[in-house]
Amino acid sequence: MSLTTSIGNTAGKVWKFLDTNGASSVNKIANGTGLSKNDIQRAIGWLAREEKISIEQQGRTEMLSLIE
Repeated sequence: MSLTTSIGNTAGKVWKFLDTNGASSVNKIANGTGLSKNDIQRAIGWLAREEKISIEQQGRTEMLSLIE
Protein backbone atom coordinates (compact mmCIF):
# COMPACT_ATOMS: atom_id res chain seq x y z
CA MET A 1 0.00 0.00 0.00
CA SER A 2 1.35 3.41 -0.91
CA LEU A 3 1.82 6.16 1.66
CA THR A 4 -0.83 8.26 -0.08
CA THR A 5 -3.34 5.42 0.14
CA SER A 6 -2.49 4.88 3.80
CA ILE A 7 -3.00 8.57 4.61
CA GLY A 8 -6.32 8.57 2.72
CA ASN A 9 -7.51 5.53 4.68
CA THR A 10 -6.50 7.17 7.96
CA ALA A 11 -8.29 10.36 6.93
CA GLY A 12 -11.44 8.28 6.45
CA LYS A 13 -11.09 6.81 9.94
CA VAL A 14 -10.60 10.28 11.46
CA TRP A 15 -13.60 11.61 9.51
CA LYS A 16 -15.79 8.73 10.77
CA PHE A 17 -14.61 9.31 14.35
CA LEU A 18 -15.48 13.02 14.17
CA ASP A 19 -18.83 12.23 12.54
CA THR A 20 -19.71 9.89 15.40
CA ASN A 21 -18.16 11.79 18.33
CA GLY A 22 -18.26 15.44 17.31
CA ALA A 23 -15.51 17.98 18.00
CA SER A 24 -12.43 16.24 19.39
CA SER A 25 -8.77 16.79 20.17
CA VAL A 26 -5.97 14.76 18.56
CA ASN A 27 -5.53 12.95 21.90
CA LYS A 28 -9.20 11.94 22.00
CA ILE A 29 -9.03 10.74 18.38
CA ALA A 30 -5.85 8.76 19.10
CA ASN A 31 -7.38 7.14 22.20
CA GLY A 32 -10.64 6.37 20.41
CA THR A 33 -9.16 4.95 17.21
CA GLY A 34 -5.78 3.52 18.20
CA LEU A 35 -4.14 5.56 15.44
CA SER A 36 -0.76 7.19 16.07
CA LYS A 37 -0.65 10.95 16.52
CA ASN A 38 1.68 11.21 13.49
CA ASP A 39 -0.84 9.39 11.31
CA ILE A 40 -3.64 11.59 12.64
CA GLN A 41 -1.65 14.75 11.86
CA ARG A 42 -1.19 13.57 8.26
CA ALA A 43 -4.91 12.84 8.04
CA ILE A 44 -5.70 16.32 9.39
CA GLY A 45 -3.68 17.81 6.55
CA TRP A 46 -5.57 15.67 4.04
CA LEU A 47 -8.97 16.63 5.45
CA ALA A 48 -8.04 20.30 5.79
CA ARG A 49 -6.88 20.39 2.16
CA GLU A 50 -10.25 18.97 1.14
CA GLU A 51 -11.96 21.58 3.36
CA LYS A 52 -13.75 18.86 5.36
CA ILE A 53 -12.61 19.85 8.86
CA SER A 54 -12.44 22.94 10.99
CA ILE A 55 -9.63 23.48 13.50
CA GLU A 56 -10.31 25.79 16.45
CA GLN A 57 -8.05 26.66 19.35
CA GLN A 58 -9.69 26.17 22.77
CA GLY A 59 -7.15 27.23 25.35
CA ARG A 60 -4.07 25.11 24.66
CA THR A 61 -6.01 22.44 22.77
CA GLU A 62 -6.84 22.33 19.07
CA MET A 63 -10.34 20.97 18.53
CA LEU A 64 -11.20 19.35 15.22
CA SER A 65 -14.72 19.17 13.84
CA LEU A 66 -16.34 18.40 10.51
CA ILE A 67 -17.47 21.19 8.22
CA GLU A 68 -21.11 20.71 7.34
